[in-house]
Amino acid sequence: MSSNCNCAQQAFAELEKVGIDATLLEPVFDKYGKIEGSLITILQHAQDIYGYLPIVLLNYIAIKTGIKPAKVLGVATFYAQFRLEPVGKYLIMLCQGTACHVNGSVDIETAVCEELNIKEGETTPDGLFTLNNVACLGCCSLSPVMMINGETYGTLTPTKAKEIIAEIKAKEAE
Repeated sequence: MSSNCNCAQQAFAELEKVGIDATLLEPVFDKYGKIEGSLITILQHAQDIYGYLPIVLLNYIAIKTGIKPAKVLGVATFYAQFRLEPVGKYLIMLCQGTACHVNGSVDIETAVCEELNIKEGETTPDGLFTLNNVACLGCCSLSPVMMINGETYGTLTPTKAKEIIAEIKAKEAE
């Protein structure tokens, strides 16, 4: 990047317009910005900080790292761990892999959708829950399985899935 390029400043200003404090990411750039092959690490830290990776942030990361924006977007969209849209406080990842599918994951999805009154990929109006189907959680022996904010719930039934969500709702209401 040439010294007279103000691309980073423009991208920083765009982030400010949408309420994203880019200064929170500076320690990440200081630590990983010049290390080849660290894009995934940078994206992980950015998502930990902001909760998701909006396009304007991906553009800023591209400018700051010198990586082409298309590559940054490509990595962010390739890996299921990255989110380009904000998610609820509780991210429900429902496995739809073969073992889970055979053991009733479609019924679990129906139950969760009924309990939350949302469809797959949506967030509840109160911002508490987001439901995302995933290809595999790697817990086939527990199928059907879902993960909520990193906690695994296995051998699910529609009733058990609804009870888990009801418990979280109750905890939030306290």
